[in-house]
Amino acid sequence: MASTNCVFCACIDQASVGVVEQWGRFVRLAGPGLHFFNPFAGECLAGTLSTRVSSLDVRVETKTKDNVFVQLLCSIQYRVVKENADDAFYELQNPQEQIQAYVFDVVRAHVPKMNLDELFEQKNDVAKAVLEELEKVMEGYGYSIEQILMVDIIPDPAVRKAMNEINAAQRLQLASVYKGEAEKVLMVKKAEAEAEAKYLGGVGVAKQRQAITEGLRENILNFSHTVSGTSAKEVMELIMVTQYFDTIKELGNSSRNTTVFIPHGPGHVRDITDQIRNGVMEASSTSYL
Repeated sequence: MASTNCVFCACIDQASVGVVEQWGRFVRLAGPGLHFFNPFAGECLAGTLSTRVSSLDVRVETKTKDNVFVQLLCSIQYRVVKENADDAFYELQNPQEQIQAYVFDVVRAHVPKMNLDELFEQKNDVAKAVLEELEKVMEGYGYSIEQILMVDIIPDPAVRKAMNEINAAQRLQLASVYKGEAEKVLMVKKAEAEAEAKYLGGVGVAKQRQAITEGLRENILNFSHTVSGTSAKEVMELIMVTQYFDTIKELGNSSRNTTVFIPHGPGHVRDITDQIRNGVMEASSTSYL
């Protein structure tokens, strides 16, 4: 706009262009700066136009191919072409309404061909279609369409709620699948660990029995060589009786409050010896399998 305007002169601001008329007829464009006019010859400044980029927000309500009503918020950035400022000044009385009308027409022609999901994915295609149409039309009126942004797509509140519920249900279903897989892996690993533990326990018991057998054999052989006239059976019974009394002693010295009833008497020693001997023989036979 002109900061100074009188009959003889006018000052036009930067990023603006003036339209000069003579006797009501357009004669020339005036750039930024101070300009002098001859009012006696009918010259005057009819008006000014800004060449800055302007922004116009347009809200369009339409429906998609799957009959969902949506609102699209478009931001149109446009400017006056300096060389064609006279067309912009004389051709259009309200350029904002003209741009808005074309945006409505193009959007309502493209969006009904898309589903709601496709609209969210291809919103840039809609903006490109609007840009191409506006460029062809507004160029003849002295306007340049710089850019069109599809700022937001707003479905009906009921549709948005349903979409959120569908998304939540899908995520819960996926979480259930992952949870089931995790429990399955945990159970399998637990079973494998128990099987491994039982196997290692069996190996340990077998090795323990084998070690006891080898120790008893060495003790019997050493005792038989040291004390003459003793048989291996007598030495074995002596060792078993010694271990029997050692066990009784350990039970008596135990700090736990546990009462153990063991049949005790001279006649039971032979039974214990026979039981231990049978156990040693079973361990020996197991180690050779």
